[in-house]
Amino acid sequence: MTVTDWDGAAVWNLHERLVDLHGPVERTDAHGGQPGEGVEQLLTTILSQNVADTNTARASESLFSTYDNFAAIESASHDDLAETIRVAGLPDQKAARIQRSLRAVREETGGAYSLAFLDAMPTDEAKTWLTEIKGVGPKTASVVLNFHFGKPTMAVDTHVERVSKRFGLVPESTSNTRAHDLLDELVPDELIYPLHVLLITHGREFCQARSPDCGNPVCERYCDCEAC
Repeated sequence: MTVTDWDGAAVWNLHERLVDLHGPVERTDAHGGQPGEGVEQLLTTILSQNVADTNTARASESLFSTYDNFAAIESASHDDLAETIRVAGLPDQKAARIQRSLRAVREETGGAYSLAFLDAMPTDEAKTWLTEIKGVGPKTASVVLNFHFGKPTMAVDTHVERVSKRFGLVPESTSNTRAHDLLDELVPDELIYPLHVLLITHGREFCQARSPDCGNPVCERYCDCEAC
């Protein structure tokens, strides 16, 4: 399909076909949670940038077991913090991003390490607040807002971006930042989370970057990659 063919009804149809292939997505995470949970997810998502899930988990465990609380992380020596999270890759950059994020949260709340204030903001404002922190891009912001607060914003990782372009949901030349905006506009709010999960699943199992397996009804209907 081409970009001009897509509308809300077509996205619903895509969702139904992906469910038929991969099964339904059930949301089990609780929105809001304890005051520090959103901050913890923000830091974990920063650690996850450009690294495998297993190394993200190892870096998160190292970070939260080494420091007693968020204040200790913010005030830690940059070199010590970078060494603590080194397994996540780009340790100097991620240490700086983590400490900038904690400082921004503390200054916004007057001393508390909580992102609860984002829950009351419209999605666009909450996303803008997060992305104004240097090193927090639209994907990181969208993960926090969608997974923690249940806000309708699509996190566009490499799988979502690749499959969306092959399916014609967004133009091939679209930047990752612009893809976030276009998918947020196109996908009905109630489908943002399940479609995010289903596109990732489809990208991992069938519509891979190399040697995609297009022998499935979803790719046969929507995909425009060279293997189709």
